[in-house]
Amino acid sequence: QVLVVESGGGLVQPGGSLRLSCEASGMIFSINAMSWYRQAPGNQRELVAEIANDGTTNYADSAKGRFTISRDKTENTAYLAMNSLKPEDTAVYYCNVDGLRVVRAPELDAFNAWGQGTLVTVSS
Repeated sequence: QVLVVESGGGLVQPGGSLRLSCEASGMIFSINAMSWYRQAPGNQRELVAEIANDGTTNYADSAKGRFTISRDKTENTAYLAMNSLKPEDTAVYYCNVDGLRVVRAPELDAFNAWGQGTLVTVSS
């Protein structure tokens, strides 16, 4: 089983910054990609940013120029640095991890795991 835990959310004023963390643990053999999604009340969950194993990144238009995704491969951890936050960034932010896990060595199985989410509120 793979466990994904997000942290770093909170209340911040417009124009402020936050840094979210996502840590994956368990019988992980390799990670293909780590992604951040968000879901605001009444809205569908949407992709914010993703980072592939080779370091390639992809951002939603709303995140470009303000958010930066990064990854520490040694710790199976991803970060989302968010700057110039706006009220419309208010949402629950979820981390998604896609990769391979060890079922019973040397047997591997694909996995896709979500965290429980961390709330970001941008308000004065």
